[in-house]
Amino acid sequence: MSPLRLVRNRWLRPFAQRLLDRRLWRPTPHTIGLGVALGMFFGILMPVAQMLFAVGSATMVRANVVVAALGTLITNPFTAPPIYLAAYQLGASLTGGLDALGVGPAPRIEAFSFDALTQAAASASWSGAACAFVVGLLVIASLAGLAGYGVGWCASRLLGHARQHSRLRV
Repeated sequence: MSPLRLVRNRWLRPFAQRLLDRRLWRPTPHTIGLGVALGMFFGILMPVAQMLFAVGSATMVRANVVVAALGTLITNPFTAPPIYLAAYQLGASLTGGLDALGVGPAPRIEAFSFDALTQAAASASWSGAACAFVVGLLVIASLAGLAGYGVGWCASRLLGHARQHSRLRV
């Protein structure tokens, strides 16, 4: 889909000036890396409307919009449960000191199974579990965004370098 076709949409017309910025569509190492980082960050952090948030933030920081939208696909029905379980486990280990606030410790889940999840849910203090989940999700989303920037930047540089050498050989 071309940028001009996007701005013809009546919902996107108010943002036409911003969406026609060439930096949003040009594949440079920085814009690709930033697009991957934003896509992975919002793909992990937001359970719904992650593409909307990734594309919106990509237009603000002038990252590659297409790559930001594609980066949100890191979470899908196969990858979301392990990511969310890891976020909860990490958050539970990081927020172990919530007892002082009267929240209570988050329950520990030893194995990824439906029985373990339901048992933990039955014994959980929901405020402690929610806090642990959000903290873990923020940490994982931030680390994934940082790693995504590095991978996107390196991949773009390598592909651009290979493409440049193939032109020289011809």
